[in-house]
Amino acid sequence: MDLTLNIPDTTKSRVVIVGGGFAGVSIAKELVTREDFQIVLLDRQNYHTFQPLLYQVSTSSLEPESIAYPLRKIVKRGKNTFFRMAEVLSVDALKKEVKTNIGDIKFDYLVIATGARTNFFGNKTIERNAMRMKSVPQALKLRSLMLENLEQAVITPDKELRKELLNFVIVGAGPTGVELAGGIAELRANVLPIDYPDMDFSEMEIHIIESADRILPPMSPEASKNAQKFLKRLDVNIHLNTMVTDYENHEVVTNTDLKLKAATFVWSAGVTGAPINGINGEALIERANRYKVNEFNQIAGFKNVFAIGDIALMQTVKYERGHPMVAQPAIQQGRHLAKNLLSMHKGKNMKPFKYFDKGSMATIGRNKAVVDINKLRFGGFFAWFIWMFIHLVFLVGFRNKIITLFNWVYNYINFDKASRLIITPFKAKEDTDVV
Repeated sequence: MDLTLNIPDTTKSRVVIVGGGFAGVSIAKELVTREDFQIVLLDRQNYHTFQPLLYQVSTSSLEPESIAYPLRKIVKRGKNTFFRMAEVLSVDALKKEVKTNIGDIKFDYLVIATGARTNFFGNKTIERNAMRMKSVPQALKLRSLMLENLEQAVITPDKELRKELLNFVIVGAGPTGVELAGGIAELRANVLPIDYPDMDFSEMEIHIIESADRILPPMSPEASKNAQKFLKRLDVNIHLNTMVTDYENHEVVTNTDLKLKAATFVWSAGVTGAPINGINGEALIERANRYKVNEFNQIAGFKNVFAIGDIALMQTVKYERGHPMVAQPAIQQGRHLAKNLLSMHKGKNMKPFKYFDKGSMATIGRNKAVVDINKLRFGGFFAWFIWMFIHLVFLVGFRNKIITLFNWVYNYINFDKASRLIITPFKAKEDTDVV
């Protein structure tokens, strides 16, 4: 018996999975009822977060329980499957041991699925002052900050201060930035004028800043063009070929002549891997903070240590820089590795991973979305419907699907956002990503 994690001794091979994101949950679900292994899932939170909908928590469309799912409900179906809420501190691959803040645990196979964290590209001032959106607590902090700024704006007689409070700046025009900008714009158009009838919302500005020459750089030019058109219809200010170099005292500094003061500043300009201490050297690609893996997701230099999802960098002819750091590669790698572990355990040959690109999409607001599927490019209502359907399908848990669908239908019919609550007042302090 492990005296600290309280995991029973076993004659079965033990698979330790670090991380309860898309990748970790995917492999855990595949192995949970198998008799071949003892499965131990570790995460510093006790729930899985459906990150693509975090922006809807921030913009008051959904409550956090709609997109969070208890990890224990995933593992409870297995007799030899355990979850422990723990922070992994380091790995000793030679001793086959994972060290956590609640104790150490031995493994036969280790699967690292720690995902990614926000990338500030070494800018400590921005890291200290910007809002980020990689976890449920961060999404709730952003919601509280936005609502508190609105409450302050409605009572301030100072026009310049009010403008600062009503300025929203989002850095990074990838799917997260575009969806957040669209969500805030929908609030401004349909909800806030009713909540604050004594405030002039023509003073409220939404800015999205992108260093590339178009928004949604990972998607097709057609998707970028349509998304930009939709954002302009929502009166979102778009600044391309612009880099933010600093943000302090509400002052946004860029490499152009753009001058902005904004009390709400969100950084969504990139992500980087979240590696674990103890596995580095040639295994870690430092520029990306991702583990170099082979076609079987084995980390370079190891046979029984694997990496899947955002933390894994599998280079192929098509993906020279690794697969996209989004949900689909993580889900597919998790499922595939589960099959390979069973094959490896039985002495059979493993099969190389092949990523099936199911396309990419982004929503910009009510009846507005863009979708790229193979060579198909389309936008508007149908794309928006496809976006909703796909996200409902991949939400974990039947209850979450029903609650989310109900909220979407309610919001659509009533032009309302039901979750405009400041539950925990925002406190400005240095933040870190939860991975």
